[in-house]
Amino acid sequence: MAAPRVGKALLAATLPFETENPTTSWFHLLSTLAVYGACVWLVFWTPLWVAIPASIVAGLTQLRIFALFHDHLHGALLAKSKPAQWIMYLVGLHVLAPRTVWKETHDFHHRNNGKLQWTAVGSYLVMTTEQYEAASAAERRDYLRARHPLTIVFGYVFVMMAGMCIAAFRRSPKRHWGGPLALVIHFAILGLLVWKFGVTIAVLALVIPSMVDHMLVAYLFYAQHNFPETRFYTTSEWDYTDAAVNGSSYMVMGPLMRWFCANLGYHHIHHLNARIPFYRLPEAFAAIEELQAPHRTSLAPHDIAACLRLKRWDAANHRMVTND
Repeated sequence: MAAPRVGKALLAATLPFETENPTTSWFHLLSTLAVYGACVWLVFWTPLWVAIPASIVAGLTQLRIFALFHDHLHGALLAKSKPAQWIMYLVGLHVLAPRTVWKETHDFHHRNNGKLQWTAVGSYLVMTTEQYEAASAAERRDYLRARHPLTIVFGYVFVMMAGMCIAAFRRSPKRHWGGPLALVIHFAILGLLVWKFGVTIAVLALVIPSMVDHMLVAYLFYAQHNFPETRFYTTSEWDYTDAAVNGSSYMVMGPLMRWFCANLGYHHIHHLNARIPFYRLPEAFAAIEELQAPHRTSLAPHDIAACLRLKRWDAANHRMVTND
C-alpha cells in the first residue's frame, strides 16, 4: 500500500482539477445573478409575506455571488474574461469588498495561512495563552471584541464597512480608494430606495441581504480556521501543505447550503490549491484519498457554539482553548 502523499506530491495531485470550463463558469455566474435579481424583484412587487423570505434568500444568494467573486480573484473563475472582470469589479463594490482590498488581504492570508504571526490579516487575530496573559486590559478587550459573536453577526458593519472599506483606506488611501467609493454607492442606493419606495422596501432590498451575506461571510472565514481541531504554527515550524490540510476545516453542509456557499465548505482543499474552480472541489475531494478525512465542523448550533467559544492558542498542547 502506497504511503499517503504529503507536501509537493499532495499539491501535485490537485493540479488536474484546476482546469476550468468557461461555459460552466458563465452558467454559474449568470444563473446566480438571475436568482439574485428575481429575489430582489419579489421584494419590490409582492406582499410582505413573500418579500421578507425573498429578502433573506437574496442575502444567501449574495453570499454565493461573493464566493464567485472570491474564486475570480484567485484566478479560478473567468480570470481572463474582460466582461467577467468588469462584472466582478462591480460585485466587489456591491458587497463592500473592493477588489484591491480583498485581493491584497486574502492573497496574503493564503500565503501565510496558519502562521501565528499573521493570523489577523485576512482572518481573525489569534493570541497564544502567553500573549493573552501578557496583554494589557485594553488589548484583551480589543482582542475579545474582534472575536465576539456580535462582531460576526454584524459583519456588515464591523467586518465589511469598518474593516474592508474604512480601515483599508486609512492604511493605504491611494491604493484602496475603492472602499469609500463602495460606501458612497451603497448609501446612495439606500437613500434612493428610501426616497422612491420607502424604508421597508429599502431595508428588505439592500440592508437585510447585506446583513445575511456578511454575517455568513464573517462566520465562515472565522470557523474555517477557528475550530476545535485546528492547527497554528510558528514561522519556523510552518509548512504550506500541512497548514492547508490541518489548519483549515471541511464544513459539512447539505446540498442547498453548498449551493449558496459555492462549496466554500471544502476549505482544506481550497487552501491547498486556490486555483481549483468551486464546482470542481467536490470532484477533487472524491478523487484524492488524502483529503477525505479532514477536520470537520458544520453550521449546526453545537458546532457553531464550539467554534465561538475558542479564544486562545495553547502552544504547549497544540490546541485552541476557551476562556472558561
